[in-house]
Amino acid sequence: MAGPLTREQILDTTEQVLRRFGLEKTSVVDVARAIGVSHGTLYRHFPSKAALKEAVAERWLHEVSAPLAAIIQKDGSSLEKTRMWVEKLIDIKQSKASEDPELFAMYNALAEESVESIGKHINELISQLTKIVEQGIQTGEFQKGEARQQASAIFYATARFHHPALAKEWETPSIKNEFEQVWNLLESGLVKK
Repeated sequence: MAGPLTREQILDTTEQVLRRFGLEKTSVVDVARAIGVSHGTLYRHFPSKAALKEAVAERWLHEVSAPLAAIIQKDGSSLEKTRMWVEKLIDIKQSKASEDPELFAMYNALAEESVESIGKHINELISQLTKIVEQGIQTGEFQKGEARQQASAIFYATARFHHPALAKEWETPSIKNEFEQVWNLLESGLVKK
């Protein structure tokens, strides 16, 4: 190994090792061996196997949330941006599930073990959506109300289309039509009459 060991190198290698051995069978020693360092070296970066797995889960969750943040600043009405944000979330999750179902399942299991990371991730997503809803309320496009409550309602009302536990349902032929039904209901509750 050339140069100092970085966090990203460790996380990249951990991802490869997790893919090879699976979540349950992967050890810190396996990761260290793949990098070519002692397991003690890894413990200088991550205090435990759980902390290492948590960091891998957080990185994966960030790959979901980062592209969504850019939508807040895009041009368009708040309704357009809300729909764009929800559809992008759905697209990211469904693409990850269809492109590599095995890795998607592993990451979901990893994320489920990282309860604190999941809570932060959901909070971050709802906070992003809250900013869009606040814009809609301020411009008079959306009905007055508590923006965070409205954002939470949108997030949870659309969970069927983006929650990993429901990934099998994403393959049903009627899923797009079902999303349209949910979206129409949400839109009727958001938009100021």
